[in-house]
Amino acid sequence: MNELPQQLVNGLLLGSMYGLVAIGYTMVYGIVQLINFAHGEIFMTGAFGALTVYVYILPDGTSMWVALPLMLIGAVIVSVLVAVGAERFAYRPLRTAPRLAPLITAIGLSLALQQAVWAWYPEAKSARTFPQIPGGPFHIGSVTIQTGDIFLLAAAPISMAVLAYFVMKTRTGRGMQATAQDPDTAKLMGVNTDRIIVVAFALGAAFAAVGGVAYGLKYGQIDFRMGFILGLKAFTAAVLGGIGNIYGAMIGGVVLGIAETLATAYISDIPGMDKFGSQTWADVWAFVLLILVLLFRPQGLLGERVADRA
Repeated sequence: MNELPQQLVNGLLLGSMYGLVAIGYTMVYGIVQLINFAHGEIFMTGAFGALTVYVYILPDGTSMWVALPLMLIGAVIVSVLVAVGAERFAYRPLRTAPRLAPLITAIGLSLALQQAVWAWYPEAKSARTFPQIPGGPFHIGSVTIQTGDIFLLAAAPISMAVLAYFVMKTRTGRGMQATAQDPDTAKLMGVNTDRIIVVAFALGAAFAAVGGVAYGLKYGQIDFRMGFILGLKAFTAAVLGGIGNIYGAMIGGVVLGIAETLATAYISDIPGMDKFGSQTWADVWAFVLLILVLLFRPQGLLGERVADRA
């Protein structure tokens, strides 16, 4: 029990990362009812975009305090370009097709993005070291926080606040809400639904890019396969919070992160369960939680916000 505060903080950090990526899933699904399974790879390309800025654009010896904002900008630009390109050339032509077609396309795009990074970024064939923020660790009572964790603790609530303001207070945000409720009526009222969908993809990609930078700062390395499992967990977080519910995505991510961390830390203490508490079982417990939610509360913790377009 002495470790419980540390494990809760670890779960909060992990869940915040899941939540940042889950926002992209839930925004796109809420507007076009598309599960963009390539979103995990958009998260991955953002991390490599940040690393590219640091390695190939910035002069050697640049301070991380100067480099980090530029890396973040580079990550957002790369992720947004990939997401907008995917929407324009892969998903838009299939918008009126049966739902299975864009789903298969998303899976194919996911594999294509992995192989593209693997082929065109030679260092991606093995895990690449990600630059770290100097300083730390910091101790608050029995809790230890790394410098990279501070970035994530700040980025997650700031991102949510910016998103909430954008959706609730701006004209484009209200257009997104209208398109999510009824795209045909929104179009009749003068809303450019194509532009709204592009904005949703771009916003989701920007948050995924922030998550990609946070991943590199937290774990100290990235590779081209990092987006697959994390993307599935982020999708789990979106379903857990309530698919289409922006706030539910972040809450679902936090719940999933804490549950996964506590399961990994404490299940091994139960007699006869020692092998089920290893780190290799962390992914299993995440999906066990998803199954339980789908069985007992399929609409998610905060409820779905998806219009019935049947």
